[in-house]
Amino acid sequence: MHQRAVRNLASLETTQARITRIFDAAAGGKNHFLADKDTVRHFDQAAPALTTAARAVLDFLTRVIRHLSAEGVDQYLIVGSGIPTGPAAGQALHDAARQGCEAQPRVLYVENNPMVVTMAQATIEPFTDLVRVVEGDIREIDEVLRDRVVRTFIDWDRPVAVLLLSTYSLNDDEYAHYVVKRLRHTAAGGSFLGLLHTTFDGIPAELLPAIRDLLAMTLPHLAIRSKDEVAALLEGLDLLAPGLVWVPDWRPCDDDLACREEPTTSGNYGAVARIP
Repeated sequence: MHQRAVRNLASLETTQARITRIFDAAAGGKNHFLADKDTVRHFDQAAPALTTAARAVLDFLTRVIRHLSAEGVDQYLIVGSGIPTGPAAGQALHDAARQGCEAQPRVLYVENNPMVVTMAQATIEPFTDLVRVVEGDIREIDEVLRDRVVRTFIDWDRPVAVLLLSTYSLNDDEYAHYVVKRLRHTAAGGSFLGLLHTTFDGIPAELLPAIRDLLAMTLPHLAIRSKDEVAALLEGLDLLAPGLVWVPDWRPCDDDLACREEPTTSGNYGAVARIP
């Protein structure tokens, strides 16, 4: 194992839950710790929906990538997915990018979780030249875009699909708007910007106090926005149909059943915009 991997493993904080590991645990993956599984259990006790919500989010991401792949997109920058390990072999997000695309798509993951980065670099990169994983934090977007691999692995003179999934860490509104603006100005015309965002809009009023208390203890800096606030982040962009919707409602497939009957239980809005 190379030195950077050793340093990353040594620096892991295994006793504190992290949002990407929580979703991995909820979706049946392997890249998480006991603290993350405990958080899933606590959330399901307060409002039994996290496991199906994680599945709905993963289904949404897969549908987005498959749709863009069918549109001919052959390079992807995925920021903050956690590189979920729940899907069966051959069904990861980078696998979805290959479906329906005649070219050999390139997929670049940007993650701020050392465990996710280390495991992905060890289990994905050695087997393909078309997927890379770099450590970076969306809260330092300028540094991310200056990263050597980000600059060279993606051809920024051609359209790229940027999937911004780590909005949960952008709890400063001004900076969140800056991130979206920075990405849309960096990507070439004809690119796409996908956005996923957590919300409390669908939580019944009687459950909100318990959810807020649990978040204060486990994920105190999690960014939560209403639909209007999320829409403001995408102002000026041309949204693909059906626009900004609950993730199960974005171009649903017959096989994607998670939260289908009650889309609000997904707890997340999703949208894909075309960058002019």
